[in-house]
Amino acid sequence: MFGNRFQKADRPLLIKDARPVGFGGGLDQPIDVLVDEQGRIAETASGISAGDGVNIVDAKGAFLSPGWTDLHVHVWYGGTDISLRPEQCGAARGVTTMVDAGSAGEANFHGFREFIIEPAKENVYAFLNIGSIGLVACNRVSELIDMRSIDFDRTIATVEANRDVIVGLKVRASHVITGGWDLTPVRLAKKLSRILKLPIMVHVGEPPPLYDDVLGLLTEGDIVTHCFNGKAGGSIIEDDDLYQLAEQSAARGIVLDVGHGGASFSFDVAKAALERGLPPATISTDLHNRSLDTSVWDMATTMSKLLSLGMKFEDVVAASTTAPRRAIRLPTEQLLDKGKPAEFTLFDVVDADLTVRDSQGALSTLHRLFEPRHAILGAHAVAAHRHMPTAGESGPHACPHCGWKS
Repeated sequence: MFGNRFQKADRPLLIKDARPVGFGGGLDQPIDVLVDEQGRIAETASGISAGDGVNIVDAKGAFLSPGWTDLHVHVWYGGTDISLRPEQCGAARGVTTMVDAGSAGEANFHGFREFIIEPAKENVYAFLNIGSIGLVACNRVSELIDMRSIDFDRTIATVEANRDVIVGLKVRASHVITGGWDLTPVRLAKKLSRILKLPIMVHVGEPPPLYDDVLGLLTEGDIVTHCFNGKAGGSIIEDDDLYQLAEQSAARGIVLDVGHGGASFSFDVAKAALERGLPPATISTDLHNRSLDTSVWDMATTMSKLLSLGMKFEDVVAASTTAPRRAIRLPTEQLLDKGKPAEFTLFDVVDADLTVRDSQGALSTLHRLFEPRHAILGAHAVAAHRHMPTAGESGPHACPHCGWKS
């Protein structure tokens, strides 16, 4: 795996007085964490002495979690018409690892790797789109018109040459993309996934194909993104048979991913699913340039929405850290042990009164907000805060904590 390739620092970093969460049991007291110049944990204890030549981040009792990991973003900036720069949704927002969800296909992945993945300060991985052109002109030029859009040999070769950063395959299963091609692209993606021994991430939306039929093709480790969409024919609460299929799929190891996006998250659907005992396995944003300043904003706001809908604090943290890491086969155990790469998010949960929207335009007021303070990338501490959209672009807001209003 590409892993933590953070640049060497001039000095060690000491994180003081942080409350660990999301690392497993037995850690219920504030701790200090010393990170060496190579970006690895040197010591974890209470009351570590800083000494000379050590950079200090005083957490002041803030939470310390494994690094926030966004399983669904679009950051092939310049290579597609919807992508953001990594820094717009990465460390400055508390996110240390991002997974691009199919922006690039085999025909342009080399550029995505050279110009975006390798220079990024964060860890960036990718689901390779099975459509050769990826999302060059998203929803204007489909990447899945017919079989001419897919090249098995070149897709396999691209994955084999980039297994350190390609963590799966992406297919968009929605009639606005595939027209009348129905389930065929999902079947082709699943065939490729079996050859390559990688999971697939399936975008579900406007049928056909039916969400029901997609679930029937997936196996353990595959990912359904936009699991709580509110689209007609694709909502798990409008059809009890579909809801039961989603429950059964989650039970057999299929990952239900939020993938909020500009058109794919409903407060009503998520609330009903949570009340019936079906939480998402992973929380992701589907950030792109059409969702940043409208319904999504950032990872912290998306996490706060799930918290407001009844998901437990510890479960929100897990679904934003270790669960997405597990989904892309990154280590999730003993992340605070000596010698492990330091990749953390320091954050608070603050009282607030912030009005937000879902993808259908429904309003909700958040009273508790995840507020990132620092993204810890090796021995580098990047100051972080929530994204606040351009005034007037996304409706009424009021946040006494940060003082921003529109």
